[in-house]
Amino acid sequence: MNQRLKILFLCTGNSCRSQMAEGWARALKGDVIEPYSAGIEKHGMNPHAIRVMAEAGVDISGQKSKTVEELGPVHFDYVVTVCGHANEHCPIFPGRAKVVHVGFDDPPKLSAGLPDGEEKLAIYRRVCDEIRDFVESLPTSLTGEQNR
Repeated sequence: MNQRLKILFLCTGNSCRSQMAEGWARALKGDVIEPYSAGIEKHGMNPHAIRVMAEAGVDISGQKSKTVEELGPVHFDYVVTVCGHANEHCPIFPGRAKVVHVGFDDPPKLSAGLPDGEEKLAIYRRVCDEIRDFVESLPTSLTGEQNR
């Protein structure tokens, strides 16, 4: 039996996009991917991300916001940066980890100033769907990406 690929989804605060990616990878590709998520910093779990993932049938409420350092000594096959800041400030990973950038819009930033409700959630749902589409393409889509 082949060992699952260890993939880290890295974002700035590990509160939304990277958490969604980890949840989708666990739900859709758990047989071939061992998913992790972390942030350059940790900002806590975003309740809107938890809500839209639950609407989509994936429970990420038990996941925790964490930094890369908190993961410990994991040798990743891939590190997928899901935001520009994480891509620009990505730490060096030991071993053979290939770093790939696949950026997604930042729902908290796009929805800042909007009242809680459908307009705000629509932004989260769109990004959630885009992340799901990307995760569905894994792991084959990573082999064609330009690594840094």
